[in-house]
Amino acid sequence: MPRILNYLLPLSMAATLAACGGDGSSTGPGTGSVSLNLTDAPTTEFSEVNITFTGVTLKPKDGERIEISFEEAKTLDLLTLQGGETASLLDEVEVPAGDYNWIRLQLDMDPLKTYVMQDGGQKSLFIPSGAQTGLKLIRGFTVAEGGQSGFTVDFDVRKSIVDPKGGQADYYLKPVLRIVDNLSVGSITGEVDYANINSSRMDNPDLANCTEGYAGAIYVYEGEVENPTDLNVNEPDSGPLLVVPVEENLETGLYDYTAAFLTEGTYTISYTCEADNNETSEDLLFQGTQQVPVIANAETTAKTIPIVE
Repeated sequence: MPRILNYLLPLSMAATLAACGGDGSSTGPGTGSVSLNLTDAPTTEFSEVNITFTGVTLKPKDGERIEISFEEAKTLDLLTLQGGETASLLDEVEVPAGDYNWIRLQLDMDPLKTYVMQDGGQKSLFIPSGAQTGLKLIRGFTVAEGGQSGFTVDFDVRKSIVDPKGGQADYYLKPVLRIVDNLSVGSITGEVDYANINSSRMDNPDLANCTEGYAGAIYVYEGEVENPTDLNVNEPDSGPLLVVPVEENLETGLYDYTAAFLTEGTYTISYTCEADNNETSEDLLFQGTQQVPVIANAETTAKTIPIVE
């Protein structure tokens, strides 16, 4: 299950809790506690993607918005939050129970605090309206009365960061976010026999060789997909839901991957070792395509790639 990094942020909650009628130590009538974590879908183009968060705003369906400001802003390198790793933004904060319409992550747009690292250099990252509106997730959720509700925001960096081609910054962030209830998600893990795959490709002149030093990635699609495709930056909701890196396991000699925070259902996964940058392609060679069921609060192991029946 997800491993939680110790990024607990002190919260300045006096005004909010006074309105709610609590001190944050326990839930009372008409309230529940909410936790909010952050995770990331990976990218290989950048060595760091640093974003500074200053607080969280929650909008109850039948009430005024709740502003939660951090005593100290927190700069997170999103690329450290992969493979099930998360950072905590809210930790069991008491709020009114009931239905909520949206969450907004407040940002500090200081270029020294929100930026990317690429090829050893710092590049500017511009977030349109980031200073005014932050990052807004328009999706309903419910905080249970007297209970503990936990959610995770999946921040897909590869889909979100685009090259403006001459804009006011090196890169723009057009956030692709999804929020999931931690009680309704599972994960897919598996292994790739990368050495065997790379050797077979080298021996076949009709197949391009895997890029040196790159072990490939698992593409994860919702539902049953017959023909896997690459990301489409112009249509981020099409193509794969996640692209997960394959990394060497020194103990087994094979290569592992984990696709986490998937809601219950059927997924298609497929492997390629050609997508080693943020440039999309219509000619990626996929293999090991298979359907994998995901069950809430469970880890499903996929067949080893290449698949040997």
